[in-house]
Amino acid sequence: MFLFFIMISTVFISGCWSQKELNELAIISAMAIDKNEDGKYVKTIQFVNPGNVAGGLQGGGGGQGPAVTVYTATGDTILEAHINASAKVSRRLYHAHANLLVISEEVAREEGIDGIIDAFERDPEVRTESKIVIARDAKAGDIVKSLTSIDKVPSEKVNKTLLVTERARGENIVVSIQDFISVSASLGREPVISGFRIKGEPEKGKKMENVQQSELDATLEASGLAVFKEEKLIDWYEGDLAKGTMWILDKIQQTDVKVSWKGKKNAVVYNVIRQKTNVSADTKNTYPEMTIHVRAEGDIRELTTPVDITDPAVISDLEKEIEKEIKKQLEKAVTRTQKNNSDIFGFGEVVHRTDPEKWKKMKRDWDDEYFPYVNVNVKVDAFIRRTGLRTNSFHSNTEK
Repeated sequence: MFLFFIMISTVFISGCWSQKELNELAIISAMAIDKNEDGKYVKTIQFVNPGNVAGGLQGGGGGQGPAVTVYTATGDTILEAHINASAKVSRRLYHAHANLLVISEEVAREEGIDGIIDAFERDPEVRTESKIVIARDAKAGDIVKSLTSIDKVPSEKVNKTLLVTERARGENIVVSIQDFISVSASLGREPVISGFRIKGEPEKGKKMENVQQSELDATLEASGLAVFKEEKLIDWYEGDLAKGTMWILDKIQQTDVKVSWKGKKNAVVYNVIRQKTNVSADTKNTYPEMTIHVRAEGDIRELTTPVDITDPAVISDLEKEIEKEIKKQLEKAVTRTQKNNSDIFGFGEVVHRTDPEKWKKMKRDWDDEYFPYVNVNVKVDAFIRRTGLRTNSFHSNTEK
């Protein structure tokens, strides 16, 4: 009986009915969406050349050819453009390894990106962990056509740059398809997405010669935060605006804060090494009152003027100046965002958690009727933990 059941069970074994041979697949690493003059979608697909990635030097595959190949197709819909692209490739288009979606600024501004995201989310082969960026001042297709150094595959270059800038600079954010859907589905928060631009000459960036020299003619770089309202791009934040936004979103991991000292600008550079932001809401009045509390810890990393940092009183004064500068960044971001009527900070979500009943009355008109008039209080506590490998600067001991 035991042997009989074993033999019968083999009928239900699926075997290799869904096998996919590597030499039958065109592995997609990145996708870009633009629109042409006829209003059709232009889908640019970046494929990995496995042979060129596996061998040769870093940065485009050395002398063996580029690590990627790019094809472009058009269609009235995203799916039609994808199907039309299959006519140009001898292998089955395979999405499972795609990790980047680039959307043009023009498309994001004029029609929004909800329809585009929907098309990719419905495809069971597309990973929702794929990252999204907005092509700033450039065609989205040009972003994925640019060859890059160090990282052979351009999509890897973009994704790794996003991770590094989010961790070290505090002006960019890593957003996946799933992150965008999650935020967009919430009535109390609007999404932000990092921008990418081409620095240099885009046409030269598409050629192998671009990565066969020490200074590239064209390179990809992270550039600001794209602010959305109802899935449409409405503004760009850079510098202090971007940092202020990241502070409020509790996404700062490391960043620098420059403060003046005794009339000299940027005299002290404070490097944040850890921080925590808490946002709370008081819903007693008609318009909620938000309180943002930031606690930052960091080191002194640069002094351009003599400062006696062995004196505890001086350290205390420096901490106050740092707090003022961080507070200024947050208040600047809040003021601009309230003018945009787009709650990218998630204040609505905080109100919902604090007072669900009151939120029911506000949620439909939150962005336009309530959020712009919310009073926001910012409190910052900054602490200097270390001063680097020395205390006072060598400037302090120099006799003029």
